[in-house]
Order: sequence, then structure tokens, then C-alpha cells
Amino acid sequence: MSKLFKILFVVLTILLICLSLTGCKKEELRKVRLIEVTHSLFYTPQYVAITEGFFEEEGLKIELINGKGADKCMTALLSGEADIAFMGPEASVYVYNQGREDYAINFAQLTQRDGSFLVAREPDPDFNFEKLRGKEVLGGRKGGMPEMTLEYVIKKHGLMPGEDVNVRTDVQFDVLAGAFVGGEGDYVSLFEPVAATLEKEGKGYVVASIGKEAGYIPYTCYSTTKSIIENEPELVQKFTNAIYKGMLWTQSHSAEEIAKSVKPQFPDTEDEVLVTLINRYREQDSWKPDLIITEEGLNHMMDIMELAGELEKRADYNSIVTTKFAQVAMKNIKK
Repeated sequence: MSKLFKILFVVLTILLICLSLTGCKKEELRKVRLIEVTHSLFYTPQYVAITEGFFEEEGLKIELINGKGADKCMTALLSGEADIAFMGPEASVYVYNQGREDYAINFAQLTQRDGSFLVAREPDPDFNFEKLRGKEVLGGRKGGMPEMTLEYVIKKHGLMPGEDVNVRTDVQFDVLAGAFVGGEGDYVSLFEPVAATLEKEGKGYVVASIGKEAGYIPYTCYSTTKSIIENEPELVQKFTNAIYKGMLWTQSHSAEEIAKSVKPQFPDTEDEVLVTLINRYREQDSWKPDLIITEEGLNHMMDIMELAGELEKRADYNSIVTTKFAQVAMKNIKK
């Protein structure tokens, strides 16, 4: 019996050790399909939230998809191929005005300025927008926020697109840089790190910040369908919490620390370039610290849409925007 007892004791001990190793296994994370309008350092707080594990803290696992345009992001969201879409809220205005029952609702704002830069073929430290007169600019998809904001800035400087400046809208957003390098256009509007990459290669040079020129705009926001807001509010809250943590972390760390954090998202971009671009976006106050989409901001965006001739009817702020998730995140997560 003594020998048998010892054997049983050893077996039970091994079993207990095995159970202790597996019993502490983390609860299975909820996968969230997040489709982003493009992959850019402009969205740094989002990537910080991913790389610093803030989504995992909220029980979420992000599957990040590059939508390559707001139109494609919205299509993916409405078709159920994505749970959350990250894009300009102009897309949700279009959808709401179509009368769709399960339309998109914006619940958190990440950026508060346009993130694109005007790129020329040669360095021009004395650039002014009058130099665009008689020139051709590759602006992106017609009706998209980057192209409409570019036109807004051009008009602000006394030039008329289509008359004084040829703003081309026939080149898709994700191939703008390639078209420019291939010889099309005199200027092009690009996000980072694409603009910096062209500078490094000597194929283009940043001459102006569209974000600085355009002022405050609810430029890029997170949205999901009305049905997900109603049926899975806990999911939306957890997602918002993680993004807010990423925003706070970004605000409280140096550009060098942030660059190290987001490096896995931009492995081909040199560290010093990452630091330069993060500082560039930070200096122009690109990120919305509280995530709240204001009615004033949405109205300014719709002003730009109307000026571009892309909006016949305004969408109701209270229908396409909710601030409750951002408010809860700010209340519960301490700086």
C-alpha cells in the first residue's frame, strides 16, 4: 500500500502541476475585424493601443485590415466583413442620406486634422499656394475627405479647382504615389510615411501641410453599424477604452518611445524617420485627446462637403454620432 500510495501521490502531483499551468490560461479573446482607410503613422495612437496590449487588456484581439479607401471600408462594414471601420465620417453621412436602416454610427474620433501633405517634384522652401495656378495636382478619389479638404484649402487661397488648378480625382488613393513617381501630375497629396519615403528617395518633397491649412476637422473616426451599437455595446465600449488608453500613452511618451512602440507596424521605415514623422503629426495637433466627435466639428466637415459639391442634404448629428462610449472611457480610465 505504501508503494501504491507513493505512486498515486506522484501522479496526482504531476496532474496538479499540469492543471496549474493550463488553468491560468487567459480567457479567449474576442476577435474584432478592424478595417482602416489606409495604413499611416497619422493613426499612431491606434497602433500604440495594439502594440502595447491595450486591446488584450479589454479582452479583444484585433484583426487589422487595410481597406485602401473609405468607400471600401464602408462597404466592408455594411456587408458584415468588418466589425468596426476607421475612416472619415463623410462616408457615414453618405450612407445615412441613402435611407439605409442599419446605417453607420461614429463613436470615437482619433484625428482632428487632415493628415496629408502636398508633395512637389523639387524642394521649394518658399512654396505658396499661388504656385499651383496652372498646375495639375493628384488629389485622390472624388468625394473622399482627403480630396475635398485639398479643394477646400485651394479655394481658401483664392484658387478655383477646375479653373485655376487641375485637381485630378481619377487616381485611386492607394496608387497616388506610384502615379506621381511615374510622371503624372505636378503635385500630389500624400499621407505618411509615403511622403517621407519619396523624400528619402529623392522622388518628391513636402512643401505644405494640408492639415495645418484646413484647421480642425473630425477627420478620421471609428464607426460601426447601428445594430452592433444596439446589440453589442460592451464590445464597442471595450474597443473605445483601448483606443483611449493608446491616446493617453501617446500623449505621455516621447517620440522615440512612440516610434519604438509602433515599429512592428512599420518595419520597413527607419527609426529616425518614424521619430520625425511622429513629431510632425504631434506638432500640428493631429490627434483628438478626448475621442469626442463634436457637433461643431461635424458641421464644419459638412461645410467642406457642400463646398466641394458632394452634399445635397446634411445628416443629423444625433443620428450618426454617439459620444457615450468616449465619455465612459474618459470617466473610468485615469490619465
